[in-house]
Amino acid sequence: MLHSLLWSTGATVGVIIGAVVLVLIIAIVAWWISTRNNFVRLKNRVEEGMATIDVYLKKRFDLIPNLVETVKGYAKHESETLEKVVAARNLSMGAKTTEEKMAAANNLSSSLRTLFTAISESYPQLHANTNFLDLQSQLKRIEGELEGARRYYNGVVKTFNTKLEIFPANIVGRGMGEEYTKKAYFELDSAEERQNVKVSF
Repeated sequence: MLHSLLWSTGATVGVIIGAVVLVLIIAIVAWWISTRNNFVRLKNRVEEGMATIDVYLKKRFDLIPNLVETVKGYAKHESETLEKVVAARNLSMGAKTTEEKMAAANNLSSSLRTLFTAISESYPQLHANTNFLDLQSQLKRIEGELEGARRYYNGVVKTFNTKLEIFPANIVGRGMGEEYTKKAYFELDSAEERQNVKVSF
């Protein structure tokens, strides 16, 4: 009788321990799946953010040939500045990685800033050119949209990078492959570069 009671108690304890272990395993697997899915969602948002930046960069690229042609008629002595803008645009269009795009975007912003500074100081007659004023307005709007897209992208990158570094989520992140490594922020080079391209006189 005592033997069967001990056996029954031992069996009950064994069942309880087995159930606890099973619940723990299920909880760990559920957490791992949830964390992995979270990383996938964040990576997709980072890619979406970069794609949006690319759209605005392309809009800016598309304006530059018209801008250069319009300015060329008035600013004959600015050929070197115009050539730098065109070269910076071409370099930007060929950029592939986030780092290359950042460097190229900064270079193009700097070239445009130099161009607008030269124009504002030396060619007041451009104020009357409606084509130039329209291009100026479009460029200003694109710069604002680009700033918003950059802010969104950097916010998502911050969330992604933080999750990738925090324990225990970093254990899951490390095992997900090369696409799940720390992402670069889309940053501007210096305090001067942090200002939007000045497109008004």
